[in-house]
Amino acid sequence: MDTLKWLCYNKCIDKSGFEEKHMIQKVNLKENVNAMNGLFLYKRVGTLNNHMLNVLQAEHRTLDFHIHENSDEMFYCIEGEFDIEFEDGLTHVCEGDFIIIPKGTKHRPICNELVKCLLIEVEGTLNQENTGGAYTE
Repeated sequence: MDTLKWLCYNKCIDKSGFEEKHMIQKVNLKENVNAMNGLFLYKRVGTLNNHMLNVLQAEHRTLDFHIHENSDEMFYCIEGEFDIEFEDGLTHVCEGDFIIIPKGTKHRPICNELVKCLLIEVEGTLNQENTGGAYTE
């Protein structure tokens, strides 16, 4: 295999003009979440296998208790802090922390102040019903 093609993904460099076609891109989570115009929106910043990576920002919001029957979900706190309430208590999540909610676990996020997060879930997990109608691509 040609070295230039090997160094990039899927022929990302056309040797005739060094044009980028499929360059693997890095993503800055803070830049993406800070560019969002509004609260309670989800912005897809990537996919990993069959998982969606979404950034979101929320403030003064408590979602209803819900369960994801078929998959785990992960929250990574980019900025701020929030709680995840379970049937047996609260877990406080601060900037730099992440928490994995196992499938079948009844929970709800509670955001008392501005929080910016990365949410990782299986494709199709988020929907209008479990995001209060705020989910967008």
